[in-house]
Amino acid sequence: MPSNAALKRTLDLDRFLPYRLSVLTNRVSDAIAREYSDRFGLTISEWRVMAVLGGSPGLSAREVAERSAMDKVQVSRAVEALVRARRVARTPDAQDGRIQRLALTAKGRAIYDEVAPLALHLEEILLSALSAGERRALDDLLAKLSRQADLLGSRAE
Repeated sequence: MPSNAALKRTLDLDRFLPYRLSVLTNRVSDAIAREYSDRFGLTISEWRVMAVLGGSPGLSAREVAERSAMDKVQVSRAVEALVRARRVARTPDAQDGRIQRLALTAKGRAIYDEVAPLALHLEEILLSALSAGERRALDDLLAKLSRQADLLGSRAE
């Protein structure tokens, strides 16, 4: 339950961390998306699925959703579009045929291999505003906030 002091505070979006993180994430995602959507006709959700599978082939759609913090419906739609475009292939799980394992096809891997360096370049441009120490501190702070967000998520259940 929020304290009385917390209840009396007003919500200033310009200082509200969740909002600021969301806006920053959207701005960076949009910048990267402009690069790959024109060239490859990918949506942000499709690229996120491809990015996850590029580093971790053989995941299920549920596992992709967990790793990307995307909604299951978003992942399902992105996977369907990627399968239709022959960028992702599905194969039944060896132990449980109800589970479909996902992997980039050769066509999907070629796109990933072209977009990933571009995404890393744009990340470097963004991070160039920070010193090496600030980058390490940011990494540490993001890890701490991620762990705290996990606690918030478990409280909601």
